[in-house]
Amino acid sequence: MEIKRLDHTRILMYSHDTFGLGHLRRCRTIAHSIVEQYKGVSILIISGSQIAGAFDFKARVDFVKIPSVIKLYNGEYDSIGEYIDIEEILQMRKLIIQRTAEAFNPDIFIVDKEPMGLKGELEPTLEMFKDTKTQTVLGLRDVMDSPELLKKEWSKQSMLAKIDNYYDKAWIYGPEHFWNPLEGLDVPESLNSKISYVGFLERENNSAASSESHTLPDKYILVTAGGGGDGIAIMEQVLAAREYDPQIDFPVVMVLGPFMKLENRDRIRLRASRLANVTVIDFENRMEVLMQNAVGLVGMCGYNTFCEVLSFDRKALFVPRTKPREEQYIRAKRSTEIGLSSMLTPEEAAIPSKMAEALRNLPKQKLPSESLAEGYMHGLDNICVEVQKISENQKSISAEVTKILEPQRA
Repeated sequence: MEIKRLDHTRILMYSHDTFGLGHLRRCRTIAHSIVEQYKGVSILIISGSQIAGAFDFKARVDFVKIPSVIKLYNGEYDSIGEYIDIEEILQMRKLIIQRTAEAFNPDIFIVDKEPMGLKGELEPTLEMFKDTKTQTVLGLRDVMDSPELLKKEWSKQSMLAKIDNYYDKAWIYGPEHFWNPLEGLDVPESLNSKISYVGFLERENNSAASSESHTLPDKYILVTAGGGGDGIAIMEQVLAAREYDPQIDFPVVMVLGPFMKLENRDRIRLRASRLANVTVIDFENRMEVLMQNAVGLVGMCGYNTFCEVLSFDRKALFVPRTKPREEQYIRAKRSTEIGLSSMLTPEEAAIPSKMAEALRNLPKQKLPSESLAEGYMHGLDNICVEVQKISENQKSISAEVTKILEPQRA
């Protein structure tokens, strides 16, 4: 790959990170792809993830940690510290974001998924960037939520009008023919003209490290639930299927995730210890390493897991959550419809005989590559092209302004 130069280009990214790892991992993937393709680019990621420091970052990519909050199962937010009020935390986050943006003075500001940030914390920063050189970009997942739920949530906040007002561009991290994340919303034409579908974000195993840090079988089915905060059910469902049918003894590797509660970890480890060929790992920050030798995957169909399945061409069985959002369910259902994976609803997966049957059928599935449409996996390349266009356009405008002002200075 030819490395190009985009001298003195600064990109600021925002990842609110209140639950799981999806937002930070997506931002990190995009940032790494950009610096791999272009010299002269510096990227700073603003993240609320509690474990942002557990990930490695390439040269010219760094992060600023803002105070963490947690998303409760009822959809509300709370502070992590017992003696710190949530309103105080939100005010601190808002100020840190704005001061960071002022000091970094980015050419491009890329916001992941939450247009106005957590509880509107981005709005002052977006207002500050209006009528400046900074190009604002909203990055949306291929699926946000069901049209009904998204419309209900966004209409209260006049979100479409705010996106149109504050953002220069909107990138959808999926192909147009897979899903429209704004389905059912009355999107104004002025905003429609800013939207482009870039495709799924392809993953590669660029890590020199291997899975030698774990003692693993040569081939296995990988079971993962992302951050693991709500991953206990899928782990227990797989274990229940193995207990129901001991003849299903193909090696299984379970990755619990950093946010799984301690008592749940202990319960999983105890049940797994009573079964043959089940390995339990607490956390791996390089899932691509574990994907290398996996013959199949059982997961919840979060965005990153889905992209990894397609990128590494692994057979997958998805058990999506349906609350508080239907994002995973919609993605898994659509994926199954076009032959990329199989799926069980949470209710079906809770029946050991059904999960056992699905595990037996997993090796018989087609590979995703047999049904994957052309252009689905070009997201990172397309984003890099967009970044180059923005950067070159800004430099062209700057040169024109300089040319106009030079006679006046003389």
